Amino acid sequence: MNAPHPDPAAGRNYILRSLSPEEAALVRPHLEWTDLPYKTVFFRADEPITHVWFIERGCASLISTTPEGDAVEVGTIGNEGLVGTPVLLAADSAPADCEMQVPGAGWSMPADAIREAMRRSEPLRHRLLRFVQAHFNQVAQSAACNRLHTLEERCARWLLMTRDRTGGSFGLTHEYLAIMLGVRRAGVTVALGVLQQAGMIRAGRGSITILDPERLEEAACGCYRQVRGEFDRLAPVPGARD
Repeated sequence: MNAPHPDPAAGRNYILRSLSPEEAALVRPHLEWTDLPYKTVFFRADEPITHVWFIERGCASLISTTPEGDAVEVGTIGNEGLVGTPVLLAADSAPADCEMQVPGAGWSMPADAIREAMRRSEPLRHRLLRFVQAHFNQVAQSAACNRLHTLEERCARWLLMTRDRTGGSFGLTHEYLAIMLGVRRAGVTVALGVLQQAGMIRAGRGSITILDPERLEEAACGCYRQVRGEFDRLAPVPGARD
């Protein structure tokens, strides 16, 4: 059974919070509140995307799988935007899977309904496309980061990005974090151990707690600040980072 849900205008999703009354009138009648447990599947590679989701709590991952079966995260989505960006670009599928990595909740909306809302409102279309641009910038930066930076730097970046979307403590297994970072589980264990020994995090069984976000940001590569700055520039919401 779905939990009681917030008012979209007063919730944590940046896009829904930022809508003008005219834009909200086109979107909100089509929203349906839904729980999003761990590993909720939003869509599979090359299969039709029937809905978009505005996440209020938790974090989703775009996961690309090679022909050999190796998987790596290529992008994340939280309360800064929505899941299902191909729909906003007149596409009906994507070459990656998307599933919930940190459980939470949010709003679903039929793909046809958001396409119609974008057709009827140029300001809404511009707002959503600015998010798409910021999200694509994140995907591109992640590709560069995975190639150029150390595992500890990338791990710190990923933990900070998740902290921004979920708070200072969240559920996460070493196995799933290994997929996120494209490394073996043993490498994740070593990287988390380094950050924990330095007093920046506490890594429990299936959970992470950020103890010192300032030092963790110092340990992360510059990609974290660059990606966050792009979201603030392209899809700002007054007070959203408070």
